[in-house]
Amino acid sequence: MSGLDMAEAVRMLAADKGITVDALLQVLVDALAMAYKRRPGAAAEVDVRINPDTMEITFIAYDIDDEGNWVNERDDTPDAGELGRIAAQTFRQVMNQRIREAERDRKFEEYANREGDIVTGIIQQTDSRYTLLDLGRVEALLPQAEQVPFERPEPGGRVKAYIVEVRKTAKGPQIVVSRTHPGLIKRLFELEVPEIADGIVEIKACAREPGHRTKIAVWSNDSNVDPVGACVGARGGRVRMVVNELRGEKIDIVPFSEDFPDFIAKALSPAKVTHVIVSEDGTQADVIVPDHQLSLAIGKEGQNARLAARLTGVRIDIRGESQPMDQGDIEDYAEGEWVENATTGKMEWHNADGTVISADEWEQGEGEALATPENTESVDIAGATDTVDTTDTTDTTAPADTEAPSTPEAEGDVADS
Repeated sequence: MSGLDMAEAVRMLAADKGITVDALLQVLVDALAMAYKRRPGAAAEVDVRINPDTMEITFIAYDIDDEGNWVNERDDTPDAGELGRIAAQTFRQVMNQRIREAERDRKFEEYANREGDIVTGIIQQTDSRYTLLDLGRVEALLPQAEQVPFERPEPGGRVKAYIVEVRKTAKGPQIVVSRTHPGLIKRLFELEVPEIADGIVEIKACAREPGHRTKIAVWSNDSNVDPVGACVGARGGRVRMVVNELRGEKIDIVPFSEDFPDFIAKALSPAKVTHVIVSEDGTQADVIVPDHQLSLAIGKEGQNARLAARLTGVRIDIRGESQPMDQGDIEDYAEGEWVENATTGKMEWHNADGTVISADEWEQGEGEALATPENTESVDIAGATDTVDTTDTTDTTAPADTEAPSTPEAEGDVADS
């Protein structure tokens, strides 16, 4: 084989294996050096040089002195036939081994910087521990802990997954992917929503319970672009593509707000919130909703409230409008007991401070006023009073138009007459 033919063969082999020509030439140098040392009477060390243009190969041999230095440099390039059968076999083994190592390094470098990216793979096999995805040149590992509950991967099916880790092993790169990571939601919306890919719309926060429901908060850097509408798409086309990829998982898209109480109220969507009271340290929020919206705000098994708390990063306590304040606070204002008056036989409320309230006064509201805090203050993160009111002001109360019921006394008078 001439030098030009060998150079063309090296280029074709490098293209087929997906590595550079320089990397393949280095592999060729290492293989020739190892094959040379198998030659009888070979020098202690050898420096193999290859001209990449003419593919001319030169062997520079060296001896090693007592101090470990390379000495006695000389040209010891053998003829092609002198290497023999053993040298040729060694060359093939080393060549294949180094090519495999070069391919593993290339694959690792290709995916090492892709952590946090999304990939599409074909399901190869699955068991109780993990599922293997074919990504083309490499395989990805989808552990059972990263799979959506009740989602059954079918061999041959095509799925998208989120790269969480890339490990370098002796058998090549091991790519660990996830179907439960919140980052998968963000990457899927980037694929479907051009405004997110361009940076016009941002996903500020994401809370997810895989396989059930997800809440995301979106924000627009352009006042002319509606962030929620951009993510939903025309007739819900964009969000529907994401839902289909997630096998029907529900997605709530709420607008992000820099006004913290307002953001908490929107995070509890689709429930309507009346008031939001944020603690001074900004770690807890008391939310008041209409009584008929209480179950909707809490959600099935507390799911809506739980996701809203994760989305906003605060603890959320929800109560209806007719529910009293915390019972611990009421007991501080209503310490005492009911005692029967020995003279009149009626019950009286004896406060801890010594005052006495009759049953009639209690029914008129005096006891309730004493047992309830007079002032309730709403505090936001900065410590200032800040209450969000999202109640619909439209009066939907129907006028009471009922007929007075007849009484037994009236019926008796009619009978007597």
